[in-house]
Amino acid sequence: MQKDELPIYHGSISIIDSPEFGKGKKNNDYGRGFYCTENLELAKEWAVDLDRDGYANKYILDTRGLKILDLSKSATALNWITILIQNRVFLLNNDVAKAGKKFLIDNYNIPTNDYDVIKGYRADDSYFAYAESFLNNTISIQRLTEALRLGNLGEQIVLISKKAFEQIRFTGYELADSKLYYPLRKERNEAARNEFLRNKQGATSKDALYLSDIMRGVSPNDPRLR
Repeated sequence: MQKDELPIYHGSISIIDSPEFGKGKKNNDYGRGFYCTENLELAKEWAVDLDRDGYANKYILDTRGLKILDLSKSATALNWITILIQNRVFLLNNDVAKAGKKFLIDNYNIPTNDYDVIKGYRADDSYFAYAESFLNNTISIQRLTEALRLGNLGEQIVLISKKAFEQIRFTGYELADSKLYYPLRKERNEAARNEFLRNKQGATSKDALYLSDIMRGVSPNDPRLR
C-alpha cells in the first residue's frame, strides 16, 4: 500500500461498492457526505442495530491532492461546534443560545466547502448533548473540550467533494454480527453519556468560560479556549 493510500470503513445495513457524491442526509454532523472511520471495529459497531446485522464496507482513499480538514488537530472545540450548529438541528432554549449561534458563525467558522475531506469527532448521542448544553450556556468551554478529549465515541472521516469520491476504491466488506457488535456500541454510548453527566455535574473552576463570557469579548487566542 502506498503512503498516500488510506484504508477507511463505512458501517451500513447494505454493501456499498460505489459511494455516490451528493447522497446522504444534509443534517449530519458535517453536512452531506460519505461518513467513514479509520477503525474497522468501530465501523462494525455503527453498522448494526438491535437484532439487525450489518456490513463494514472497506475502501482505500487516495489522499493525493485532497485538501483535508482535521478538526482534532488544527481546530478548537469552538470551531467544531460552529460547524456542527450549521448542520445539525439544535434546540435553542434561551436568548444566549440564539445570539451565541450567530456569534460563533461570525467568529469561529471554518468554511468546509474549501475542503475535500473532514476528519473530526462524531457528535451522535452524548457528544451532541455536550454541544447543545454549551450552546445553551449550561456547561463551560473547558468541559466541552475535556469531553471531546476524554470521550470514546470515535472519530469519523467524511468525504464531501466530488474529487474525494473520485479517489475512493471499494475493496470488499466484512459482516458485522449484531449479537457481538450491538452490545459494544451500546456500551460505548452509555459510557460517553455517563461521562457527560459526571462532567456536567462536577465542580466549576473559577476560570470556567461559558458561551456568554466568550461573547463578551474573550480573545480567540485566550489559552482557556484550547
